[in-house]
Amino acid sequence: MTKEILIRKSLVIVGGGPAGLAAAVAATDAGLKDVLIIERDDRLGGILSQCIHNGFGLHRFKEELTGPEYAARFIEEAEKRSIEYKLGTIVLDISVDEDETKLVTIMNSEEGTRIIKADAVILAMGCRERPRGALGLPGYRPAGIYTAGTAQRLVNIEGKQVGKRVVILGSGDIGLIMARRMTLEGAEVLAVSELMPYSGGLQRNIVQCLKDFDIPLLLSHTVSKIYGKDRVEGIDISEVDSSRKIIPGTAIHFECDTLLLSCGLLPENELSRSAGVQLSPVTGGPVVRDNLETSVSGVFACGNVLHVHDLVDYVSAEAERAGKEAARYVERRGVCRSVKDVFGETDIFDIKCSGGVRYSVPQKIKLSEMDDRITIRFRVGDVLKNKKLCLIVAGEKKLELKKNVMEPGKMEELIVKKDMFSSLADVKNLLGSDTVPIEITVTENAEG
Repeated sequence: MTKEILIRKSLVIVGGGPAGLAAAVAATDAGLKDVLIIERDDRLGGILSQCIHNGFGLHRFKEELTGPEYAARFIEEAEKRSIEYKLGTIVLDISVDEDETKLVTIMNSEEGTRIIKADAVILAMGCRERPRGALGLPGYRPAGIYTAGTAQRLVNIEGKQVGKRVVILGSGDIGLIMARRMTLEGAEVLAVSELMPYSGGLQRNIVQCLKDFDIPLLLSHTVSKIYGKDRVEGIDISEVDSSRKIIPGTAIHFECDTLLLSCGLLPENELSRSAGVQLSPVTGGPVVRDNLETSVSGVFACGNVLHVHDLVDYVSAEAERAGKEAARYVERRGVCRSVKDVFGETDIFDIKCSGGVRYSVPQKIKLSEMDDRITIRFRVGDVLKNKKLCLIVAGEKKLELKKNVMEPGKMEELIVKKDMFSSLADVKNLLGSDTVPIEITVTENAEG
């Protein structure tokens, strides 16, 4: 099939969910007039279209909205600006030609395969659920086993009941929300089992979705056996030790017809990988510097494709920054460096995470182009209580915050100001030395 070159676009955004929409609006407001959103679904809004519960928008709009209501706010803003979008369209490939133009290969049923030439690209593909095969569950593979997101779509969009007696494995937010949703639909949720000794969801969801409905949360427990060949007939839940191994003799049997899997989300980055974008082994998403640019010049990333967020409000804020930075890139494109040098410049420094901090986004800072202040978001790897969160620059403690509790399910943030770097020359002198330029760490709280 012949591939036609379409008219050149300043910016192509891959994904029409909350991240892609917010990025498109921000880029347009920053001066770009030919922004194109590519969305594989038949509607804009992404995963929010099936999230009919409220709780969205408290930070952004200071009111509680449902997922579709939150998405509608940004869809309306995009339509006001006449931002172009293509629905039912898949991005097959992103490559870069010799003059740093991005070649975006798309395909849909009406146009076939086409190539769009773009000055910049924003990756906003969101995330996907961890597949069941990666979980290693014992027993047969009968009907009645769903990922929580699939069940959510079946119930909320297609109006189908997926089961009457339900066990949920994993206490991420979507699993907690589906415990409540299934209960409201008339099903009996027997238990939510969590492998870790802590929940992966927000505390408010534990209260509103489990405690308010007397649904037990079994921490340090996992599925040890599935009964049934044609349809799920029962589930054994067993306790695990500190090494996450099943403790013999601890099985609790539940007679049920449905098992929902809420075992984590993964950034949707097959396209990023094929485009040559450097990915983080921790987040599974692109490595970015403070302007959210990836290792490929002119390719930016935001939202859950970058790292899995806990609040869509943070997704929108991050995406707006990506949109503004992409617009800035297009404006300055004539003086940009080569693709190979994005992370190779002398004033780009890694942000080191230690003391229980699992990762940060961004992972790098370019000092010469750093804004007066930037937001660094991060997660810890375990529940940490009565600690101090510290930002260390060139061996000097610049910020120290007392933290009563930090949990893996809740994203934390730090505001880094450029004046914390007292002398750019001094920091440059650290190159080749043993001193870490930038570090986020957790220490003991001496007062505790």
